[in-house]
Amino acid sequence: MPPIGPLLWRNLRVYKIYGANTDVGKTVVTSILCNASRRIWKDEATAYLKPVSTGPQDEADDDHIKRYTRDVTSRTLYQYSQPVSPHIAAKGNVIPNERILRSVYEFASERASAGPGWLFIETAGGIHSPGPSGTTQADLYAALRCPVILVGDWKLGGISSTISAFESLRIRGYDVESIVVFEDADYGNSEYLKDYFEQRYGLMVTALPMPPSRNRTHQKDQDEKSMLQYYLEKGRVEAVRATLTHLNSRHETRVKLLEDMPMDAHRKIWWPFTQQKLLQSSDIVAIDSANGNYFQTLVPKCPGVSNNRSLLRSSFDGSASWWTQGLGHGNSLLTLAAAYAAGRYGHVMFAGAIHEPALKLATLILDSFQSPRLSRVFFSDNGSTGMEVAVKMALRAARVRYGWSFDTKIDILGLKGSYHGDTIGTMDCAEPNTYNEKVEWYEGRGVWLDHPQIRCVAGEWQVQVPRVIGLAYEQNFAHLSEIFDLDRRMARGDHKPYEAYILSTLRKHLDEGRKFGALILEPMVLGAGGMVLVDPLFQCTLVRVVREATLDFGPHESLSLPNDDKTWRGLPVVFDEVFTGIYRLGRLTAASFLGLHPDVSVHAKLLTGGLIPLCITLASECIFDAFASEEKSDALLHGHSYTAHAVGCQVAVESLTQLQLMEKAGDWDWAKLNGWIQPDNATNAGSAEPVWSIWPLSLVKWISVQSDSVAGAWALGSVLAIHLNAADGSGYSSTAAEGLRKRLLMSSENAVGGLWNIHSRVLGNVLYIMGNQRTTESEVAEISELLRSALA
Repeated sequence: MPPIGPLLWRNLRVYKIYGANTDVGKTVVTSILCNASRRIWKDEATAYLKPVSTGPQDEADDDHIKRYTRDVTSRTLYQYSQPVSPHIAAKGNVIPNERILRSVYEFASERASAGPGWLFIETAGGIHSPGPSGTTQADLYAALRCPVILVGDWKLGGISSTISAFESLRIRGYDVESIVVFEDADYGNSEYLKDYFEQRYGLMVTALPMPPSRNRTHQKDQDEKSMLQYYLEKGRVEAVRATLTHLNSRHETRVKLLEDMPMDAHRKIWWPFTQQKLLQSSDIVAIDSANGNYFQTLVPKCPGVSNNRSLLRSSFDGSASWWTQGLGHGNSLLTLAAAYAAGRYGHVMFAGAIHEPALKLATLILDSFQSPRLSRVFFSDNGSTGMEVAVKMALRAARVRYGWSFDTKIDILGLKGSYHGDTIGTMDCAEPNTYNEKVEWYEGRGVWLDHPQIRCVAGEWQVQVPRVIGLAYEQNFAHLSEIFDLDRRMARGDHKPYEAYILSTLRKHLDEGRKFGALILEPMVLGAGGMVLVDPLFQCTLVRVVREATLDFGPHESLSLPNDDKTWRGLPVVFDEVFTGIYRLGRLTAASFLGLHPDVSVHAKLLTGGLIPLCITLASECIFDAFASEEKSDALLHGHSYTAHAVGCQVAVESLTQLQLMEKAGDWDWAKLNGWIQPDNATNAGSAEPVWSIWPLSLVKWISVQSDSVAGAWALGSVLAIHLNAADGSGYSSTAAEGLRKRLLMSSENAVGGLWNIHSRVLGNVLYIMGNQRTTESEVAEISELLRSALA
């Protein structure tokens, strides 16, 4: 099913009514607002919606609305007769969350189409009262992005419940625009709450006269007369008009701010990776919010389009927000983890100190990786700085091992097309390219090898070997898993041309006197270098040659080295898993595809599930010992003010825990069986772990046969890469993928759910689409259909 859009129209003010508790008077407040909006905006319509209700029909909230309001359209979507919490009443008849949200959207869309007005949506019970599926309402309705009127609790203990309700909503990204509470002389909650919220948040608090209590000794008609009199007298107080005027103003302000954002930002912001000379304000995507896999983005103004069209659309986050998203936008578990650490610590300095989240994360990551080499964890703030640390570690270890002086020029060994970050040191670890060649201090310090890559071409999997390795050729494979069966391929000698090329290249440069301090690889995928899927056999062979071949990297000391699997030989091996690690490719580590353990490994992006920056650089004890000295100046003198910040560490612990639980529960089995492996594992023979993607194999093969536009495609884990034919050549400066990106950005309109599109990024002639680790099978199906349409 297409995504469900947020509820924002220019002509319709939509407000969600939440209660701080059950029985706080939500329906009475809503009735007052309905009556007042009809009275003040006489030429506009007012509507009431109750998504889920429980209890007898004659006691239903929409029945109250019909009885005590005039000219108000009211509807209950789903009514359960049992007067209990919806999750109990729904046993045997559970309405899926998506169905409820679609029904709400459909009703709101109908009201917007009918003309200008108000829509009040009343929830059931308190904010965390469960819906029919058991999901609490605060999480259930978050995707609709409705501003909130919170009805406070006037009873004993109501101050606490009202503040708690507000904080629960706020931490989930709701905009609470007004708080309404009934006056009570015994407890005085309204006075306290008014001071509390106005002083702390500048939030409007409206105190209303207490409605008449039901008198059990009276007849029903007498109670009705009392309520009618209440609405006639007390429901017209000036505070009600002031509240609605405020809400109307907030709606207008929200729309104006959203529509002005691109132009205002165009004058003030300096964007990354953007040639702003070519950027128009109309090109800027205004993001109102994000939930799950989707941004909620502003629909550009179009001449002649009516005011009753939705202002927002759902945009699939096709780059996973620059490769960071793992558990979805607005994930409340991650948000709460961040809030907990922020409340407990804020930020505390880390040098010579320790706090629980940092130690928990270090322990969890080391225990999870189970690497015989990696034993130390160094914290930094992002992938580029984490790689800076890794380079410092490796070069120091090599210099100490081989006795080089401080002024010795030391290079690194890597692959062509590699990219390790934008800081000066990591730039120097990449060959001259679009990213670095115009940077004034850039000085490439290395040798970069050409390499074979994997693509699906015309429906067949190929390993494309460049001419420099030998005669240019392609190896065809029936299944992707066969390419990853390294033992079988080595047994038949597939690695020998690779080995010969690597040895000859290294010997040439070593004979010229060059010195190398590290082998740095992005295992499996060169990300920013063009989404290149590298033959794992080549990378495995390269590491083996560096570690095992008799190459003169420095004075031979191998006889004195311990004979174990913890001590580096030849060169320290650094794996840059900033992009490829933490389940991005379907496994905890990308190193597992190679069957190797690095000496240094760097992880970021998915580490925190996409919420907050954090990076860890893992190192072996052998690397760690290279910095041991009686001199402080020999220490790893690297750090930043927010090293190992507690918020990031706590979020990372939660993120890793959730991802590992998903793996254990088999949450990705649907994807593995979607053409990649058979139930009997027949197509995965010889591979220790399955090789799979959330993108169906049938889609990848279909894309690969669109030969007029597509040069090849591949998918692994949550990544799908489409390499397009490029008349202007491949590489970052190519514009070949721009047309496809723009077609995906064009809105598709579904019958129920509103406009939606795909927000994606390109790398020259490559367009990639990336889900997160919670992307569902139905979402993949929808995206696949849009891709097929755009490529057809």
